Amino acid sequence: MVVTEVSLQAPANTRRVSAAVAAAGLSSFALLYAPQPVLPQLATAFRLDPGTASLAIGVATASLAVAVLPLAWLAGRVGRRRVILWSVLVSALVGLLLPLAPSFPVLLVMRGVQGVAIAGFAGVAAAYLADQLGTARLAGAVGAMIAGNSVGGMTGRLGAGFVAEPLGWQGALLVVAAVSLVCALFTMVALPRSAGEPRRAAAKAGAGPVPETDAGTAFKTDAGHVVPFAVGALAMGSFVALYNAAGFRLAAPPISLTPAAASLVFLAYAMGTASSAAAGRLAARLGRTTALAAALVVTVLGSVLTIHGSLPVIALGFAVLTAGFFAAHAIANAWVTAAAPAEARGRAAGGYTLCYYLGSGAGGTVGSIVYGHAGWTWLIVLTSAWLLLATAAVLVSRRSGLRVARRRGAQGSVRVSRSATGESHPAWPARR
Repeated sequence: MVVTEVSLQAPANTRRVSAAVAAAGLSSFALLYAPQPVLPQLATAFRLDPGTASLAIGVATASLAVAVLPLAWLAGRVGRRRVILWSVLVSALVGLLLPLAPSFPVLLVMRGVQGVAIAGFAGVAAAYLADQLGTARLAGAVGAMIAGNSVGGMTGRLGAGFVAEPLGWQGALLVVAAVSLVCALFTMVALPRSAGEPRRAAAKAGAGPVPETDAGTAFKTDAGHVVPFAVGALAMGSFVALYNAAGFRLAAPPISLTPAAASLVFLAYAMGTASSAAAGRLAARLGRTTALAAALVVTVLGSVLTIHGSLPVIALGFAVLTAGFFAAHAIANAWVTAAAPAEARGRAAGGYTLCYYLGSGAGGTVGSIVYGHAGWTWLIVLTSAWLLLATAAVLVSRRSGLRVARRRGAQGSVRVSRSATGESHPAWPARR
């Protein structure tokens, strides 16, 4: 009865849910990556090398990764809506305090706190969407959420880059935090209650708490989840490393762009918005593993284009790699969340987010160090190796899935699930 009521309410709430989650995503990811375009200014102000300056991003994403699983567990007890609301409010308030940091170590501590706060949204949002809209709508909902996240990331980076020249890095971060606070307040008003959360809904219906051990065991022992987790870590590490170093490269001779002009590279996020929203259709047409491998290869090709010394070619390369990355992220994210049982969605989404942001923190910092010591070309070599490793893992998982499917068929299974081959998934419509 509870499931039926949720499924009937979901269509009526779709627009409201989408708007509220989009606003939360815009706020969270604008705050998370606002320091990225001002890393050269931070390096100058605090006398840092590129690798050390990039810790302004790495510490926040690493602390997000560490906090995401505990907060996903907490959300299962106190409610996903409540965790999301506290997340967007606290992260925006910390953002308002960042310009007051008297030293870089203090700034890093504040960024760590902000990363923990943002984890509440990043680790819970996909499970919240599944609760509200159901698995049948999850592909489109996750794609729309990631599209909103990319808009937030682009807005925060562009805004900070343009404001940095007249107001400095402090003014840049303050403006982004103020806009994020407005989005957070909108989310607090518009976000519907999580009526579909399985644990609390079952308890209210008199069934007692939903046992989590079996679902959690099924989730943990499914080796197929290792692949999207690896894709999230390796792809995000590559992506953040490239964008961390982009500001330094574009500001240095012979290109020598101003902070405002260099921040225009983040317009490439518009390609990510479009590709993440279209990822579900791509996976339905090509199959999940084929679409994911193709998106990763596109990311590699785009990154290779950025080696060229011409500014238009560099801009094209960033547009291509951004489109490829966000498509891959959307497919991998939906793969994990939709495959998990309803009562394990929060843990599944949290596990993916953990790997995703560990990759961001570690990969972004390592990539910035490589750029500072060896230059852009060697950074491309490193990130391309990571992306190709992720691609190989996807293709191996498909081959393993095909072997499992044949074995089941040989044992007399009446019907072999196409999800075993990686060619279909509950989150994506069946390929015709």
